Amino acid sequence: MSVQQSTESGESGGTEQRPGTGPAGAATGSVAGSDGPAVGPVEGPGAGSPAGAAGGTPADPEEPAGAGAKPARKKRPFWQELPILLVIALLLSLGIKTFFVQAFSIPSGSMENTLQIGDRVLVDKLTPWFGAEPERGEVVVFRDPGGWLDDTGRTSSGGFMTTVQKALSTVGLMPSADEKDLIKRVIAVGGDTVECNAGSPVKVNGVALDEPYLFPGATPCDNDPVGTVTVPKGKLWVMGDHRNNSRDSRPHHNLTGDGFVPVDNVVGRAFVVAWPISNWSTLPVPDTFDKVPSRAAGSPLEAPPAPAGLAFAGVVPIALWRRRRARRTAG
Repeated sequence: MSVQQSTESGESGGTEQRPGTGPAGAATGSVAGSDGPAVGPVEGPGAGSPAGAAGGTPADPEEPAGAGAKPARKKRPFWQELPILLVIALLLSLGIKTFFVQAFSIPSGSMENTLQIGDRVLVDKLTPWFGAEPERGEVVVFRDPGGWLDDTGRTSSGGFMTTVQKALSTVGLMPSADEKDLIKRVIAVGGDTVECNAGSPVKVNGVALDEPYLFPGATPCDNDPVGTVTVPKGKLWVMGDHRNNSRDSRPHHNLTGDGFVPVDNVVGRAFVVAWPISNWSTLPVPDTFDKVPSRAAGSPLEAPPAPAGLAFAGVVPIALWRRRRARRTAG
């Protein structure tokens, strides 16, 4: 075990002091590799450390003190952390757009005055993941069922700004310019009966709707009456709030006999107008839809099929006979 020694000079002329020569020759030493200096008289080689006393391997005298401590972590400069933060933000935005909320821009006046041209609405995409289906009165965004949108003027120019918009719309930072999505209000769901006649309010399952959300001066069905329509299961009947300026279920039903929107085409429910701030508002379900029954009033119940009816007729007498027999046994 090596001990670093220091030479001290006294006032009388610098007599050299050596270890092991008695009190006058006491030396000050530091054991390399220890957590702190060890000071004391040295009586022999290696006497200044437990390892030396036990005959251990000598430590490196040039090893710095505290070498076993964990080195401090070097902090990155901001310009190196900025790209990492941007990537994390983009990934979070992409996840939110895909599974939770997405922004959509309103390109036309078919939903005025509820939605204005240029408004940005936030659409709930999380609820459908849990099996929830659109309900009457909700404003929903859905993919084009086929032929509802005019492709004229929808082709992109391919310029730099178009590329930027596509990149930002992919992660949900901007609405897409070429997605074939529409936004309308759900009037009826699968199994409902809709009555849409000129000069009359819209009726769902026999109940007339009070529609204060209609554009001022617009009529419920005068411009596109369809009569009485039953909505198939798994489909929706939708209309715009500006009835005189909306190509919704009515004109498409008159043209093709369909006009229904598959539930699977629904992207989500629009629940708030987020931009501009001056137009901020929520999009609740109007109270008039609470009065609509789940099926048409007065519609007969479906009779069971013939085999099921025969089976039911045969089971009832047997059940009555077994009950009487159980009572006699108990008596």
